[in-house]
Order: sequence, then structure tokens, then C-alpha cells
Amino acid sequence: MEEKKKYARTLVTTALPYANGPVHIGHLAGVYVPADIYVRYLLLKGEDVIMIGGSDEHGVPITIKAQKEGVTPQDIVDRYHKIIKDSMEGLGISFDIYGRTTSQTHRKTASEFFKKLYDKGEFIEKTSMQFYDEEADQWLADRYITGTCPHCGNEGAYGDQCEACGTSLNATDLINPKSAITGNVPVLKETKHWYMPLDKWEPRLRQWILEEHKEWKTNVYGQCKSWLDAGLQPRAVTRDLDWGIPVPIEGAEGKVLYVWFDAPIGYISNTIDLLPNDWEKYWKAPDSRIIHFIGKDNIVFHCLIFPAMLMAEDTYQQPDNVPANEFLNLEDDKISTSRNWAVWLHEYLEDFPGKQDVLRYVLTANAPETKDNNFTWKDFQDRNNNELVAILGNFVNRAVVLTNKYFDGVIPEAHELTDYDQQTINEFKDVKDELSKALETFHFRAALAEAMKLARIGNKYLADTEPWKLAKTDMTRVETIMNIALQITANLAIAFEPFLPFSAEKLRKMINLERADWNKLGSIDILKAGDRVETPVLLFEKIDDETIKAQTDRLERIKQENILKNFTPKAVAPTVSFDDFQKLDIRVGKVLACEKVKKADKLLKFTIDDGMKGRTIVSGIAKFYNPEDLVGKEVCFIANFATRTLKGIESQGMILSAEDADGRLVVIGPHGEVRPGVQVG
Repeated sequence: MEEKKKYARTLVTTALPYANGPVHIGHLAGVYVPADIYVRYLLLKGEDVIMIGGSDEHGVPITIKAQKEGVTPQDIVDRYHKIIKDSMEGLGISFDIYGRTTSQTHRKTASEFFKKLYDKGEFIEKTSMQFYDEEADQWLADRYITGTCPHCGNEGAYGDQCEACGTSLNATDLINPKSAITGNVPVLKETKHWYMPLDKWEPRLRQWILEEHKEWKTNVYGQCKSWLDAGLQPRAVTRDLDWGIPVPIEGAEGKVLYVWFDAPIGYISNTIDLLPNDWEKYWKAPDSRIIHFIGKDNIVFHCLIFPAMLMAEDTYQQPDNVPANEFLNLEDDKISTSRNWAVWLHEYLEDFPGKQDVLRYVLTANAPETKDNNFTWKDFQDRNNNELVAILGNFVNRAVVLTNKYFDGVIPEAHELTDYDQQTINEFKDVKDELSKALETFHFRAALAEAMKLARIGNKYLADTEPWKLAKTDMTRVETIMNIALQITANLAIAFEPFLPFSAEKLRKMINLERADWNKLGSIDILKAGDRVETPVLLFEKIDDETIKAQTDRLERIKQENILKNFTPKAVAPTVSFDDFQKLDIRVGKVLACEKVKKADKLLKFTIDDGMKGRTIVSGIAKFYNPEDLVGKEVCFIANFATRTLKGIESQGMILSAEDADGRLVVIGPHGEVRPGVQVG
């Protein structure tokens, strides 16, 4: 087996979130929580590591947000940069610096990077046709153009994507394109831009990734291979926009660096701001290691485009790994900023004060490491109550409470060990190796499970040995049991430090463990006999149903608001004559009985008082109503509808219902009490 290369230092970067909105749980699960776990792990081992983050403050989404609100783009990025930075700190994400791409350092660094590549002849110039709004006197980025999708007919498709069917588009693909600024029909005009010839670097990228980095996560390696096999094409590095870093060459007035080119250079400029004299050794020294934590939508930029930029510049190290995660859904639906379908970090910190580690735990346990995963509030509650409270918190509390009860808080000495004691110790002696193996390979879910396994071992040990019973007859044995239980507690304080930093700190204070020493993990001499533990404090508390209901109710309100906002009435059916309408005999009936039809999920059988002999009607509304709720109600039905047999039942009419915006069927009836059999017309 090839020996793993040793590195003197590690530079960890995290994807730069767009400063046009707050951070949500999808961002956290995909990028920031795993990156923080990894950095804290390396720090525990005593390694030289820095974590670089920051806000991406250029690009069209920010200009659109500013235009909608009637403020400047700078106003938008100032607001959201602060919200993002503060909320990240609140969750304990341990950035060494959280910078921004509107800084002077970044402007200078990005400009110089572009200019060096330009002077080396690494770009190609191309002219193309682009939409222009003559009234606004402005070039239109893809998101500033709307029209009809040629694939699904959605009339509100954007110039880069149709959000109705998900198809990627070019602005020129749209039918009846319109400017989102003035509503006018834009014109096509010729414009010149500079392109990065990615095809030039394809052979080197293919060798570097497909041959030299087969250890990368399968989802990352697979996406890279797919792009390379399809063939890389030149990609524009400039665009016509007035918000961004001006292209620093003559003849490029009114153009800025494309945000995909500008943003990754933010990792470099933020490192310069952090370490103005030492930044180069992290980026350029051969014994440095660079790791990018990103989501799957950024794989192409961090594995192909940014590396090609660095190859062209020719003084930087390439990343050693890019452990990208997939997407996290919310309650079985895709997280969407535009639909407000998200759990926002700053709101979570307000709604759940002191419960940062609960969110960190749940997001790690559900991390979308190789495929999309799902967050639900019910699972959040269950994991808190059944795992953090009932397993981890319960064991720690019992160990410290019993030590205070029987030994006045003094850690007792361990005497002769029984076979069961030794068996228990053997169960966790390899915990450091198991945790390290999982964390080194970016398997954070597996690492968390390994840490929780230690708490399960502790719970079982106390349950099996029952020191509270032995205290009546054999205090020497109780001393040994409690010493081992407290050593397991100390192991937990170390093992959970990368995952649950707030709780680990509380736990260390409780057992007077000055610092977490990774090298001690798995041993039974972390705490010394004769030292003291403090009065126990609860690490976690149960979350009740009411608290969870408040969150699910909020999401339901958002869902209904989105349905109403996006509801478009169906087109009016072809005109019919009055004579045709009069052919329908619509009447009022009273529901005497209602029941579900056997072996038919959608059907209800109604017994109707129609003012005459009564009738039976079968209706497909079972998924929207409980049968008993309809008994006694007055409904409208078509009395002269042709008889049909459904599931062996003769249906003598049709009950009228309306389809709501969310697809729900609502039975139609009179507002006041009306005699059964009365005609409607």
C-alpha cells in the first residue's frame, strides 16, 4: 500500500455563499458543518490548519435583488454579509477569516490574476450576439430575460433555466423574449468577451483527476469524468455588467470579471488578508495541502475551471481533495430560496437558543455525502430526544450524578478489573483509529456514529454493573465502576469535540478536563483519581411536540402562500349556448350516508336525499375528506348525468366540486339551508 503523503500545513476553503440571502440548512449540511468538523479534528491533532471563508458579493442575483428592493447592490451585500457572518459564528463555524469579494484586497488580487493570464496570452477573444434593452440602455444578463420555455411552454422561463421543467437554456432559446427591466422586446447586438480555453487544459485535467485522484468521492469523480468525456469548451471570463470587478485592460470599458472567475480567487484574497506575510506558503508550497468543501453544484468550478485557472497562472498548488456533498431536501421538497422553502440559520438560532449542537448533530447524521438526503422536523425531534438526550446526555448525567452522590464529586480509584470491565474497555480502545479513519476520508456520518457508539457502550456498562445496587454492599467495586464510567465520559468529551463543540466544552468543564487531547482517545487514564467533577448540568433537553408543530405550521403556511402566488386559473372552456347549459339538471341534495368504497383509495359512496326517492352517487374525493365529515351536508349534484358503474356500484349522478390552487377538491353546496331536490340555475 502506498504511504500517505505527509503535509506541513492544510488550507481548508468553503464555498462562498451568495450575499443575496441568509444561509440555510442545505448550505450547512453540504459545506460548512463538515468543513468545521474536519478543521476542528485537525486542530485537535495539533496540525497547522487554517479555514478560509467569505461572501460572494458579485453577480446578477445580487443586482436583481437590489433592483427589486430599490436599493444598491452594495446595500444588499452589506446586509447579508453581516447576517451570514454572525449566524456562522453563532453555530460555531470556526473560520480563521470570513471575508468578502468587495474588499480592496480582493479587487486587487482578482485584477492582477486576470492581467497575468491576459499578458501570458491565456485568453481568447470572441464576439457573440447578446440581448440588449434599448430603453434601459443595458446589456441583459440571462436572468434579466424572460420568455416562453421551448420545452414545456412555461411563460415565465429565465434566459438560463426554466424553473418549471428544470431545463438549462440559452437566452436565445426563449420564445417571445422580454426584458425583465422594462418589459420590452430586447434586440440582439454584437459584443466582445474574453474566454478561458478550457479545452486547452483538458488533457492535464484528465490526467490529474482521472488518473491521480481516484480516491476522490465517487459523486465528485463521476461528475468530473462526465464533463471531461463530453469535452470541455471555452468559457467566458467577462460579461457586460456594471456590478463587479472591472476588467483591467483597455477596450473593456463597461465589462466586469464573470463571477465564476472572480469568486474562487476570493479564497486567495481572504488568505492574504488573514496572513499578509505568510499566505503564499499555504497556496504555493509543495508541502501544503488545499481542500475545498463545496456542494455538488460547484463541482465543475472547483475541480475543472479553477484548477485550469491555476494551471494557466502556474505558481499555485492544486487542491488535494474536493469532498463535495449532494443536496439536502426539506420535508421531501427541494430547498428553495426564492420560495422561502428553507430553515434559515439565523432564524433557527433565535427559535432554538442554546441548541446549536442539536442542529450540527442532525445535519451531520443526515449529511448528503453521496446522494441527496432529507431533513424533517420530526427526525430532528427524534434524534434530539432519542439520541442526544436519551443516550449521550443520559450517560454523562448518570456518571457525574453518581460520582457526586457516592464520592462527594471526587474521582475514585480503579481497583482490580473484572473480565467484564476489560471487555468494556476493549470495546472502545480503537475509537481513535476508527474515528480518524472516517474523518480522514470525509465520512462524517460514520465518524459521528462511531462517537455515539462510545456513549452506548457507557450506558450499557452502567446498566449492566448497576453501581447503585452495589453501593449497599461493595463500595470498592463501585469505585472501579465509576472510575471507568468517568474515563468513558472523558473520552466522549474528546470524541465529540469536532461535532458538538458547545456541548463538549460544557462536558469538559463538568469533569475538569482542561483540554481535549486527541492522542488520549481510547485510553482509561485521562482523568486522575482524586481530582474532582463539578455539579452536573444537562447537556441536552427534550424538545416537545408543540415546538416542532410551530415549525411545521410555518412551513405549511409558506407552502400555501407559494401555491396561491403561483396559481394561474385554467383557460376558460369553449363557449356553450344557453340551451346547452339548460340541458344540465343541477340540484341540491342532502348527504344521508357516506362511506369509503372498498379497494378504491379515491372513491366515496354517497347516499343522497334528492327530495324524491333518493339516489347513490360515487365520487372520487376520498383523499380530501373523511366520510363522516360529509354526513348531513348539502351538496350540489348533476341529476341527469348518465349512470355509471364504479367498482360494482351504480352511480346515479355527479357531485360538483372545485379544484383549489393546491389540487385539493372542495365540494360545492348552497350557503344557506335549502330543501333537497331544489334545482340550481
